[in-house]
Amino acid sequence: MPTTLITTPTFARHAARPWQILAEAGAGPLRPREDGALPTAELLAHIGEADALIVGMDPITAEVMDVAPRLKVIAKHGVGVDTIDVAAARARGIPVVCAPGSNSRAVAEYTFGLLLSAARSLAGSHRAVAAGEWPKLFGPELHGRTLGIVGFGRIGGLLAGYARAFGMVLLAHDPYVPAADLRAHGAEPATLDALLARADAVSLHCPPDPSGVPLLDRARLTSMKPGAILVNAARGGLVDEHALAELLGSGHLGGAALDAFGVEPLPADHPLRTAPRTLLTSHMAACTPEANQAMGAMVAEDVVRVLSGNAPRHQAG
Repeated sequence: MPTTLITTPTFARHAARPWQILAEAGAGPLRPREDGALPTAELLAHIGEADALIVGMDPITAEVMDVAPRLKVIAKHGVGVDTIDVAAARARGIPVVCAPGSNSRAVAEYTFGLLLSAARSLAGSHRAVAAGEWPKLFGPELHGRTLGIVGFGRIGGLLAGYARAFGMVLLAHDPYVPAADLRAHGAEPATLDALLARADAVSLHCPPDPSGVPLLDRARLTSMKPGAILVNAARGGLVDEHALAELLGSGHLGGAALDAFGVEPLPADHPLRTAPRTLLTSHMAACTPEANQAMGAMVAEDVVRVLSGNAPRHQAG
């Protein structure tokens, strides 16, 4: 019987159906750890017996695939497959599948919550009140402010709707989306540099560059409008985090709300931990029961399809 190795602790945490799909197909789900992601050493120890792999943010490299002779499918419990060497999988005849759209609303809602929290210093007020203080922290209303959305897929489009409901002005940058489609969502198309110069808040919704060069490097962060807020619920590799911490410290940027980081969990000595006007969360934007069920069911169904000799519905790359 085939074995499905699951490395992410969030797979079907709030849903029975994904487990049922695997069990009913005899796809022997194996999750060595339920309290955290599977360390690389344990992944390598177990993957030799795996016919299918369901992963979270694990780096699945060519070297990992080379010690998995039975592997027939790799499933990303999520949407972005940038941590998987899709080209190496393709070369080995291993389809990579994901769950497009399954967490879009969860992430878009969370992103808008990060923006509102950063603008009104909700985290700072909480910390102060919990410490026995009673400050009156001022922050801007979102109505009439300009939101720049970088990456205008499903999540960016949903976020645009929430922002319009708050009366925000929208700029959008996405070289893969026609200008007419951006305008249809009430957003003005803009180059990235123009967006950064004009936006009061910038929200990122795109994959990182495979080269590892941050989209928002020091120069681009410095070019942002003074006092602007940066929101990132996409990927940590998009931002030069050390430069961001410095620009928050100098007062050039008005705030940052981040749910994704270059290294996770965030190291103890990371400068963003002590940067002012910063809200940090643990890569949990997609963590709703609804998204968890949809995501798990989509990848489980595609795993079963491939193991049964059928083509997957949601193949990446």
